[in-house]
Amino acid sequence: MNCSFLPISRSSLVPLEKNFLNSISVSPPAHLSTRIYHRKPPRNLRYPRHTKLPPDFGVNLFLKKPTTDTDTSLTDSIQSDQDDSSEEEVEDQDGDIVWESDEIEAISSLFQGRIPQKPGKLGRERPLPLPLPHKLRPLGLPTPKKHIRSSRASISKEVYKNPSFLSGLAREIKDLASDQDASVVLCKWARFLRKGSLSLTIRELGQMGLPERALQTFCWAEKQPTLFPDDRVLASTVEVLARHHQMKVPLDLKKFTSMASRNVIEAMARGFIRAGSLKLAWKLLLVAKHGKRMLDSSVYAKLIYELGKNPDKHQLVAALLDDLGEREDLNLSQQDCTAIMKVCVRLGRFDIVESLFSWFKQSGRNPSVVLYTTLIHSRYSQMKYREALAVVWEMETSECLLDLPAFRVVIKLFFALNDLPRAVRYFAKMKEAGFSPTYDIYRDMINVYLVSGRLARCKEICKEAEMAGFKLDNHTTSRLSQLEKEISAAVLLVP
Repeated sequence: MNCSFLPISRSSLVPLEKNFLNSISVSPPAHLSTRIYHRKPPRNLRYPRHTKLPPDFGVNLFLKKPTTDTDTSLTDSIQSDQDDSSEEEVEDQDGDIVWESDEIEAISSLFQGRIPQKPGKLGRERPLPLPLPHKLRPLGLPTPKKHIRSSRASISKEVYKNPSFLSGLAREIKDLASDQDASVVLCKWARFLRKGSLSLTIRELGQMGLPERALQTFCWAEKQPTLFPDDRVLASTVEVLARHHQMKVPLDLKKFTSMASRNVIEAMARGFIRAGSLKLAWKLLLVAKHGKRMLDSSVYAKLIYELGKNPDKHQLVAALLDDLGEREDLNLSQQDCTAIMKVCVRLGRFDIVESLFSWFKQSGRNPSVVLYTTLIHSRYSQMKYREALAVVWEMETSECLLDLPAFRVVIKLFFALNDLPRAVRYFAKMKEAGFSPTYDIYRDMINVYLVSGRLARCKEICKEAEMAGFKLDNHTTSRLSQLEKEISAAVLLVP
């Protein structure tokens, strides 16, 4: 039975299943002699789609909870694509690409959710713009110029007060020939010198025993307008000349003290004191006092210490102590206080010793071992042994290391207190500190053991003292022999 089908237009075709289409063959009508080929339009023109919008970065996509449900619009579009692909496969079976189900699933999974952003600094702050040069300073003002100092000026600033350089000048002047003047060296270094520089050089020349060179240096500086007048150079020269007995003492000291500066008067007094001209120094201080020129208290301290060595000058020392006690602006160093306290102990002015020690502590300074030792010796001389022992405990509390004179005074104090255990303990500490006992320390230890009746220990200390090169005095030897006789007699009386 022959059947003929009418031609069917492309628009009236309905998509069918793949197996069903394969089983049916369609043949064109027999009466059509020619076949009309219609060009198939591209896929993107047949089903135009909107371009995908970029993600909205205003929303934090990383913190957004991902959705598990598939977007319906995406699913519909994918389904329509599948239908289109099925239609394409129906119409073009010769060479078109066929999409498999797993490929479609992979593509659809890409559109189920947006790709999360990488974690990082979410609130990024935009850095401030760099400052512009025209906004840093107002317009119309020129840039300030920095004047660069020359290398010569910087070297001069470093050199003119350098002690090693100034001491080197003194050594160069010392090495000059006897017929050469000090100006030969000074002119070479004149450009590096300033006011006050040569004072150290002049003092160094004085220490070397060259007062003539010091005077030549002063005469050269006096001719330099950039270096003179200068009281420091003048005072150093006066002190050096006075120390070496080359100072011409002015006949009118009253006129001199009224015209000279305080530094020059003090320098002359220190020079006289170091030279041993104590009478001239005392006379200079007396004239300055009558002229109402107050000198530094350290000058008084040095003169008191030197005059205190001579018993014939104790009246002058007492007068100077009274003058020093009337002053309110004391400027004494620790060495000055110690020197005055030692002289006062020798003179029996124990009240001044206590006052000076209290003043030193109230000034906010820590007493040294020498100051503590002087105070202990002062109270020991007054036979105030308990008060002296309190100073020993204060010295121990302040963690002050004892020297040999301190051990000597402390052991003497324990001997006066008849305190054998503490005397033995400090005697052992002295040896541990590396000090060698003196003769009076050995004698005090022997006397302590004699009072306690310990003859064996007395013999040990005597043997140790003899090995150290000391010979016991007759009084100690007689006491030792007497103790030995008493002990032997006591042994004989025992039944």
